[in-house]
Amino acid sequence: MTQRTALVTGGTGGIGSAIVRYLAGQGHRVATNYRDPDKAEAWRKAMAADGIEVCMVQGDVCDPTASEAMIRAIEEKCGPIDILVNNAGITRDTTFHKMTYQQWTEVINTNLNACFNVTRPVIEGMRARKWGRIVQISSINGQKGQYGQANYAAAKAGMHGFTISLAQENAKFGITVNTVSPGYVGTDMVMAVPEEVREKIVAQIPVGRLGRPDEIAHAVAFFTGDQAAWITGANLAINGGHYMGW
Repeated sequence: MTQRTALVTGGTGGIGSAIVRYLAGQGHRVATNYRDPDKAEAWRKAMAADGIEVCMVQGDVCDPTASEAMIRAIEEKCGPIDILVNNAGITRDTTFHKMTYQQWTEVINTNLNACFNVTRPVIEGMRARKWGRIVQISSINGQKGQYGQANYAAAKAGMHGFTISLAQENAKFGITVNTVSPGYVGTDMVMAVPEEVREKIVAQIPVGRLGRPDEIAHAVAFFTGDQAAWITGANLAINGGHYMGW
């Protein structure tokens, strides 16, 4: 397998960490961004203890100027970015009639606008090199909606609209653009939900359990190899059968 440079935004989170590990295990140079230096250093040391070296650059994906500076710093350290995983995401849950503008914009900025902020500085280089892999991490709730998540569902659905347009524009340049839509995964965020609520969620999943972060990472890696060159504009739903669509 050809070694390439991969950027995973939000790589220090549960799913992000699994994606970083998986891509590094395939021999790629992997980079991620951070905002809190102390937390980032602790995470880096934990990765290094497992033999995984990650290129870490400070950068807020909500800010287009900071995102471009982050991209240039990564390219200077690791080389041109060939694989981009737009994984950064947050929730600010509440029913819409109680939702504040801040709760709306924080989620849209982090989950959707960040896709523009980070992808825009790398797309021209990918087009020039005639190779690239871009993967958006969306969500089951971008497909089926979710009570109390109008902001989150809107952003995650928008990510796939971004995917299919970008895929059409860049297919002839050897660039594929795809979406992975995870269901409920046993990350710290989900495990913090009260047990009785988690039990109700699991009861709706035909497979009978939460997903694992490494299962999402495997789906992402599927899209990033040379063998996936004929797959673009696709959405891979990985949710244990929780939501089944075309």
